[in-house]
Amino acid sequence: MDSPTYDIVISGAGPVGSALALILANKSPDPARIALLGRNMTVPDDTDGTAAKPLPDPRTLALNHGSRVLLEQLGAWPGQSASIGVVHVSQQGRLGRTLIDHHELNVPRLGSVVGYDTLLGCLHGALRASGVTLINASPPGRVAGSHVRFDIGDSHISSALAVQSDGTRPRGVQRHYDQHAVLATVRAARPRPGWAFERFTAQGPLAALPQPHDNNLYGIVWCCSPGLAQMLLAQSDTAFSALLHETFGDRLGQFQCIGERHVFPLSLHAGPSLLNVRTIAVGNAAQTLHPVAGQGLNLGLRDAAQLGQVLAPWLAKPQDDPAHILDQFAGNRRPDRWLTAAITDFLPRVFTTGNPLIEHACGLALLTLDLAPPLRNSLARQLLQGLRT
Repeated sequence: MDSPTYDIVISGAGPVGSALALILANKSPDPARIALLGRNMTVPDDTDGTAAKPLPDPRTLALNHGSRVLLEQLGAWPGQSASIGVVHVSQQGRLGRTLIDHHELNVPRLGSVVGYDTLLGCLHGALRASGVTLINASPPGRVAGSHVRFDIGDSHISSALAVQSDGTRPRGVQRHYDQHAVLATVRAARPRPGWAFERFTAQGPLAALPQPHDNNLYGIVWCCSPGLAQMLLAQSDTAFSALLHETFGDRLGQFQCIGERHVFPLSLHAGPSLLNVRTIAVGNAAQTLHPVAGQGLNLGLRDAAQLGQVLAPWLAKPQDDPAHILDQFAGNRRPDRWLTAAITDFLPRVFTTGNPLIEHACGLALLTLDLAPPLRNSLARQLLQGLRT
């Protein structure tokens, strides 16, 4: 059989796939033999204004300290971000709360908030200077002998190894939470710069994240029943702001909703990262998580960082069979992936049982975490850097 067109083909040019391409480019003797497939990859110039532009993505991303360090090393960190120094965790209608402070963990910040489009633009900008081959297509790959083949129109490309990092849902464990996330941006009358909030309600968690554009702006991620989500979407800005204040409390004062609101259904999908002897899945293609605690993208970036590390020796000899490397990677990533999935699956369900005894127990757990720094910091470190193996 002919030699493959590329050493590695990455399907999916979102944040995880793009970060992985940059990591591999830094380790490869020939970055052009790494191909990134994706739709609507940004281009530097559109002089005639005719290029089709995707709609703006409404999401803001909470990236932990480890993710920020990785993206800074890749030259893909946005110039505008909002730092999180303290996370305030509480439960509506029950006693108990806990504070997670970056000083206790000896890190400059717990995390940072950036816009999805802003981050992706920085990643794609770095990719254009990396030497990686960018292909504006997203065909599925299939194993053909010792290669993975991708059909693009009337032609095809092949690679010795493929990485799936697109929007394909993994097959395996799945759970539908009967919750939707309402995304909104609000202006707070009494902002607390550097503070983020996670408030558990009877219908799901409600997060308020500081925004990079102004100290008094917060991104709201309100997880609730589908019916309530549609009702909140239909409210006027004034009515929505009042309902948000009633649910969130007075810690930030009155709210003023600005801009559009968006609704996304929430579910868990997790499956094996090793798809076949020549294909590995990372990011949302390996696990799609509930947004509580903002772990999805951070987990995906840990996938990318560790995959880049184990593939570095193979890139010098891509003619070798990568099967044992992929198998090793899948085994090493399994504990962190499943522990993080378990935490983000447990939290939004345990606080919404409607059982008063369980709700009081959750409040007691928050109080215990607040009074026991070793327990609190152990949980915080898992959310900051994952389970190290």
